[in-house]
Amino acid sequence: MKVYNTLTKKKEEFIPLEEGKVSMYVCGPTVYNLIHIGNARPMIVFDTVRRYLEYRGYEVNYVSNFTDVDDKIIKKSVEEGIPAEEVAKRYIAECKKDMAAMNVKPATTHPLATQEIPGMLDMISTLIAKGYAYAAEDGTVYYRTRNFKGYGKLSGKNIDDLQAGHRDIQVTGELKEDPLDFVLWKPKKEGEPYWESPWCKGRPGWHIECSVMAKKYLGDEIDIHAGGEDLIFPHHENEIAQSEAANGTPFARYWLHNAFLNIDNKKMSKSLGNFFTVRDISEKYDLQVLRFFMLSAHYRSPLNFSADLMDAARNGLERILTAAENLRRLSEASAVAGQTGGDSVNGGAPRPGMTDEEQSLFTQTDAYVEKFEASMEDDFNTADAVAAVFELVKFCNTHASADGSKAYLDALSERLTLLCDVLGIITEQEEEILDAEIEHLIAERQAARKEKNFARADEIRDQLAAMGIILKDTREGVTWKRA
Repeated sequence: MKVYNTLTKKKEEFIPLEEGKVSMYVCGPTVYNLIHIGNARPMIVFDTVRRYLEYRGYEVNYVSNFTDVDDKIIKKSVEEGIPAEEVAKRYIAECKKDMAAMNVKPATTHPLATQEIPGMLDMISTLIAKGYAYAAEDGTVYYRTRNFKGYGKLSGKNIDDLQAGHRDIQVTGELKEDPLDFVLWKPKKEGEPYWESPWCKGRPGWHIECSVMAKKYLGDEIDIHAGGEDLIFPHHENEIAQSEAANGTPFARYWLHNAFLNIDNKKMSKSLGNFFTVRDISEKYDLQVLRFFMLSAHYRSPLNFSADLMDAARNGLERILTAAENLRRLSEASAVAGQTGGDSVNGGAPRPGMTDEEQSLFTQTDAYVEKFEASMEDDFNTADAVAAVFELVKFCNTHASADGSKAYLDALSERLTLLCDVLGIITEQEEEILDAEIEHLIAERQAARKEKNFARADEIRDQLAAMGIILKDTREGVTWKRA
């Protein structure tokens, strides 16, 4: 497997620190508002990377934080007249709703910056003891950027050039030893949340948060650190400086960054009126369409969002879902007709229940799986992987019919579902929702019977029957099946 490493500026063979395991840290959002579609791209992209690594058999420890203390959160809390903690808690919950709707798997750990303050104090103290940081008179703690000899190795920036031309990271102030030094700990302002520290009552700088959370949940050295390309400098550059100085070991072996998302070929901006939250998009499109759209281009390529491209993504996704539904429908018809054959399994071995012709046809689909895997092995090229799925869809539409055995039809269905699952595409979305609705109605019926409200219980039974659901009351409880 080859991955493009921002640190070395080239594709490299992926070799994890520990065989069979991958440690992965992805910078999460600052939770002061609903997430926007720019936030959605790294969430979807690196969730897909994780899914493919798991498909390959790796055990993935996937950590993605929530920055829940920040100037923007404090500003929002002042505007609304509520504690900053309430603002963060509200938007973490909303973010998780959007992530679930985009079928982004929950991280192994979702650490909150505010819960990791002790670790931040420890790392800052270590940096001071090693001469990489210092406390100013007002209690602000700064990192001595020039003391870290590798500064700039991720972004390719030269520290002397930064001094001369990149004023964006320089913060003037007499208390600083050098204009390039950045903040590790800052004194509190009136009305702000704060924590006790050896230097002052205050709160952490942004960069130290991720260094500490990665260390605590993944270790001093990790396999993959990922995020949007806007984080390369200064955030990820500063993370490297902090972590490697404090821990005395390389921080991350592979750095992955997704490219920007533009709106109608323009940078997304509130001032331009082209700023969209994920929730905005959900009012017009199923968020599975947004996910499919995000995977239509390579993650390192700039991606342009437009209504036309989203409509094209919706049509493409519909082709896949229709093929998956058709295979399920044909399998059910085959079972009714008695063409059940045997159980199907994944892989290339002969399958009980298939005819020789069906086995020969199914073997042809190995080529699409191989193309899919080759695409993902080449720096997670989801665009080409999607193309391989479309080829499999075309094959299924051409070579699946009501005359096929259940074993053959199920094998095709399983293969299509397996590849879609790597991409995070839900092929049985409607049926899953329906199952949940059925279980809810059954629970409501049981409650009605317990309360001796038999009229309501009968009403629910009739409602389920109209939906094609047959109930059976047993000593162990209620079972159901589709008619």
